[in-house]
This record gives sequence, structure tokens and C-alpha cells, in this order.
Amino acid sequence: MARHSNFAARLGEWSAQHRKTAVFGWLVLVVLVTVIGGMAGQKNLTQADYGTGESGRAARILNDAGIKDPVNELVLVHSDTLTSDSADFRGAVQAAVQAVNGTGLVEDLHDPYTTQAFSADKHSALITFSVTGDPDTVADRIDPLIAAVKDTAKAHPQVTLGEFGGATALKGIDDSLGDDFARAELTALPVALGILLVVFGAFVAAVLPVALAVTACIGALGLLSLSSQLVPVDGMTNSVMFLMGLAVGVDYCLFYLRREREERALGRDKADALRIAAHTSGHSVLVSGLTVMVAMAGMFLSGLTVFEGFAVATIEVVAVAVVGSMTVLPALMAMLGDKVAAGRIPWISKRRQAAALNNKPANALLRGVLARPGVFAALAAAVLLVLAAPALGMKTEKLGMDKLLPSDDPLVAVSKQIDREFPGSPSPAFVVVKADDISSPQLTKGIDAFKQAALASGKTGNQIDVRYWKDKNIAQISVPLAGNGTDATSKAALATLRETIVPQTLKSVPGTTALVAGDLAFSVDYNDQLDSSIVPVFAFVMGVTFLLMLFSFRSLAISITSILLNLLSVAAAYGVMTAVFQHGWGASLVGTEAPGAIESWMPLFVFVVLFGLSMDYHVFVVSRIREAHLEGASSREAVGQGIRNTAGVVTSAGLIMVAVFAVFGTLGMQDFKQLGIGLAVAVLLDATIVRAVLLPAVMALLGDRNWYLPRWLGGGRTQAAHAHRPVPQGASAGSSGDRHETAGTAYAG
Repeated sequence: MARHSNFAARLGEWSAQHRKTAVFGWLVLVVLVTVIGGMAGQKNLTQADYGTGESGRAARILNDAGIKDPVNELVLVHSDTLTSDSADFRGAVQAAVQAVNGTGLVEDLHDPYTTQAFSADKHSALITFSVTGDPDTVADRIDPLIAAVKDTAKAHPQVTLGEFGGATALKGIDDSLGDDFARAELTALPVALGILLVVFGAFVAAVLPVALAVTACIGALGLLSLSSQLVPVDGMTNSVMFLMGLAVGVDYCLFYLRREREERALGRDKADALRIAAHTSGHSVLVSGLTVMVAMAGMFLSGLTVFEGFAVATIEVVAVAVVGSMTVLPALMAMLGDKVAAGRIPWISKRRQAAALNNKPANALLRGVLARPGVFAALAAAVLLVLAAPALGMKTEKLGMDKLLPSDDPLVAVSKQIDREFPGSPSPAFVVVKADDISSPQLTKGIDAFKQAALASGKTGNQIDVRYWKDKNIAQISVPLAGNGTDATSKAALATLRETIVPQTLKSVPGTTALVAGDLAFSVDYNDQLDSSIVPVFAFVMGVTFLLMLFSFRSLAISITSILLNLLSVAAAYGVMTAVFQHGWGASLVGTEAPGAIESWMPLFVFVVLFGLSMDYHVFVVSRIREAHLEGASSREAVGQGIRNTAGVVTSAGLIMVAVFAVFGTLGMQDFKQLGIGLAVAVLLDATIVRAVLLPAVMALLGDRNWYLPRWLGGGRTQAAHAHRPVPQGASAGSSGDRHETAGTAYAG
């Protein structure tokens, strides 16, 4: 009994019949989009775009007034033996002040002998200033200042000088990411290629997925440049896009190509094998891609501009990868025919061919799972819950530059010493004041009262500075917070500023707006916004994923279990990330020191990414299980056949994703390390414990209830299609049911 052809099969068949149109059309499209995107240029987020809450409003006041928040720098002068009363110490400080001032790149320079910015033991002094010019290009202009400080240090060996601030930190990040990130990209490609060589045992078959994934990434980058004119993106969006594009692009092609090779090994002719691959794996790619894109769309509900950029970028690269897999890949496969297996690695290709021709026996683990599904379901769920347990105490924050940079970076040591000697100095709070008349006597008294109240509270440092833009009636007050800038003491100080000191002093002046900003304020507001958006984002992603699964598989049970299994995977990933990067358990194994917190945007981003990516395996595995069931196998037999027939490709796809993510986890930057390691561990757990143990155990327990659809949704139980299909020449009579399908036969959906 043949079933109607689905959209994926029709598209694959069209591509195979119009090979040149599909292939050259793809190449022209990629080149065209890349060129136009390059001409348009990529529009990045401004500093004001990132903010939310009170700190975001403060940034917008400055931005609307044409004021770019100045980049602050600090120079620490320290001696273990000399104090600030020493002539040599004073001479070194004055030399440093003159050196940095002589570069012509500084403004608002504060001499510690004027501001009394000395440590409690008088062995350290702090020179503060702002860097002139555009803050967005400050990292490119900071070299003369760094050189001036180094030259001063050489001329005064009796003291040590260290520089840290927004400019030096940005330069440190650029330097850290430059060669390191390029090396990671170049490493990921050969790693993926190596795994594919083992999977297919042939060079051409291995190169195709990598080549298509790379061209998909290139085309998506061009699209991103165009879409960024409407939705500006963060600077790291390109890296995230490449990470996602390479992972899903290779996997989608792998699913498609592997199925076609299996069918050819069973004796199908070229056209039939390609048509079956399009109808089955092509459809799985379409459903999986739609699910990933829907999950990414959930980031639009976060209320944060940086997530909107991430959403657009990931949706674009997944969409391009899906289109390439469903069009240009079947066209290339039709062109190449069996030449796709050219460049064979003899010992691997022979094993692959033998495996395709013979029934795949259930391994010991699968036999155990099917024999005692309740026991294995409980054990697998227990393992995932134990791994997830640390996530109950997850702490998130907007990591400062000192925590984002590699722990062995000299800038980090300087930052930590400044933090110890001058609490709150590396990242003070800023109070942005806008008034009808910034120079009015009432507001002058209000600012003086603010200083006195802040110092009297004991929650701030003594170096409170005010900067005026009198022509714009705006002032900015820099206030060092007690604590280390991120701990509970600093958060309490911030709350005191916002809830008590600012309202009682600055806001008491009529016509005055006073908003507290700064790194900690940004982090607090950012986390508050994320906390408020978690429920709608989670609800949207899970709800739409449920509907997609219901539409694709016409099964209430499969739709519900899809959501629950994915939630377990995400929870386990959260737990591992918390254990490593917050508690430091095993942090040295991944080459880092735990910063004590998870980057603020990481949990939400990891949720949507994992929820989408895990559906790759889920859709592919469940599709093969349903195929076997429609062929007449009992539910438990279908589970066994589906798992056996997909074990190899799911393992291969999982290895590729884990390898790609793990390579990015080797980067020195803390946010990339957290993202890479978190995704690698999560995919590993999902492709092993969840898909190899928990999924078959749960489906074996449910039995025929797996295929239940309520009558009001158009169903009752889905009946298996007991069709008698001819066994193709070369196929074993005992081959699994899904091998006996005709060219147009697979599951409908």
C-alpha cells in the first residue's frame, strides 16, 4: 500500500530532476547574498541597545543626548615597601600621571594626591581617567596608553604599575578571541570531516555535508548583514551563527545521505533510494529544522535586544541549512550517483556495507532496556536528575571583563588587586542625572547631599566623582560600591543607592531624573528582565514544539514525552554548567577557573538551543520507530527496530555536535567556554542516556499508547499499515520492516 508523497519527497524529486538548476541556483544565491550583505555591512548593537530597566533608561538618556558613556581606565601604582608618603612613590605616581596625560588620549584625569585615592595601608595609589574618542573603537586606540604605563614602570622599578579598565579589557578580549577563535573554527571543520570519514568510509560522502554546511554558514552571514539593518546584533553573533550552522548543517546532510546509502546497499536503484531518503530523512530534516527555528523564535519574547539578534541569526542559518539539505544535496547526490562513495577507505566501507545488508542485532543495553523498561527508565531519569541537582542553586550575573578574560591574563591579576585595595573601583555605579537646569543651586545642593549621604552610609568608596555636560543639563556621578562589585555587599549597596540615597537627595529636587547604572546595575536589571521572561519563553517554546510534534506524528503521547525528555536534557545541562563554572567541580579539566556564576544570558540561550537541537535526534529516531510500526511491527518491536536502525547515525551526529561545541569550549573567553562546554555535555547526554535508554524505555512502557490521538483531534489509535511489499534484489528477507518500503512509502506527515 503506497502512501502519498510528502513535501520533502516532492522537493527532493524536483531537485534530482533539475540538478543543474538546484546546484547552480544554490551557488548563485549564496554568492549574491554574500556580496549584497557585504555591501550593506553588519549593524551592531550600541551600548544603549543592551540595557534594560533603570540602567537601560540611564543609557538611553545619554544616547539621546549624543553622549557616549566614556570608557574609564585605572592605573594602579603599588609597592610592597614604599608608601604614598615616600618621595620615590610620589615621583612614580607623578611620572605615570604625566605619561598618560602626554598621550593626548585622556580626559577627567584624577591624581591620587588630589583625590586621596590610596589604599588603607598606603602602599597603593589609583590613578583614574577616561579615554577620549568613540568608545566603540577605543580598543584600537589604547596602545599608546599601555605603552606609556609600561615605560613608566621600567623607569621606576621601585614600584609596580598595572592598568585595567574598559579599554584595556576590550583589547584583551579582542586579542584573546582573535587567533584563538580562528583556530577553533579551523579545528572544528577537520574534526567534523574526520568523523564523517569514519561514518561513510568514503571521502566524497564525508566532504559533501561539510561543504554544504560551510556554504550555508556563508550565505546566512550575508543574510544576517541584511537583517541587521532592522535588528542590530551583538558582536559575537557571527560566532554563534557559525557554531549552530556547522552543527545542524552537517547533521541534516548526514541524516539524508546516510539513509540513501543504506537503501542503495539494500539493492534499491538510484532513483528509488534517493526518493526514499527524501521521503523519510528529508521529512525528518524539515520537521527538525522547523522545530529548531520555532525554539529560536522564543528568544523574541525575552525583551532583550541581544536575544533578538541571536534569534534572527540562528533562524536564518538553520533555514538556509534546511533548504540546502532538501534541494542542493539531493541534486548533488543525483549527479554523483554511486560516485558519492568515491575515495573509499577500504576497511571502513566494507564494514558499513556489511552492516547495511544484515539485520542489526540488538546490543546488550537495548535488550536490557526492552526487557525491563521500567527499571531502565527509572535509572536513566535518576542519573539526569542527579546531574541536574546543582542547577537548583544556579547563580547568574553579567560577568565583568575580569571574569570573561582567561584567568592567566595579566589584566585579571591587576583587576583583582585593584578590587582588593579599592573595593568597587573597577566597576563603580553611575548615577545619571538629568534636570531642567543642571547648574541650579538646588541641584548643586542635592549632589552635595548625595555625596554626604553615600559616604555616611558606609556602602560606598570615598572617591565619588561628578562629570557635567552643562549644555545638555546632564551629569554623571561615579560611585564606588562596597564589596567586590558583584557580591551581596555590592548588591546591598546598589539597593541602598536606588531605594534610599538617590530618592532622598537627587530626586527630591523638582524636575530632576536620577537613574543608577553601571556594571552591577546592568547585571541586576538584566537578570530581572530574564527572570520575568523565562516563563513566556519556556511556555512558547514548549507549546509550539508540542503542536509541531502533534502535527508531525499525530500522537498525544509522543508530543508530551518529547517535551518531558527535552526538559530533562536541559536540566541536566544546567546542572553540569553550574557544577563546573559556579562551584568549580572539574573546572581545571576544561582549562578554566570557575568565575562563581553563569553568564546572565546563558541559561535562556542554552534552553532554546538545546530544545531545538535535541529534536534533531528525537524526530529522526521516532520517525524510524513509527515507520517500523506502520510496517506492522508491535510497539515494542518497532522501538527495537527504530533504535537499532538509527543508533549509528545518531551516534555519529551526536559526536559531530559534541566535537564542534567542545572545540569552542577550548576558547579562553569565559562565555564561549560556558556555551561550548554546556552544549557539548548536553548533546552528549541527549544522544546517549536520553535517546539510547530513556526514550526506548518510555516508549516500550507506553506500548500502543504511543500512537494514541484523541477522537476530537481526528483520531483514536493509529493503526499499523500491514502492507505486503516486495523485497528488493539484494535485500535480506529478514530485514527490518522499514527496509521493505517502496519508493513512495514511509510515514505520512
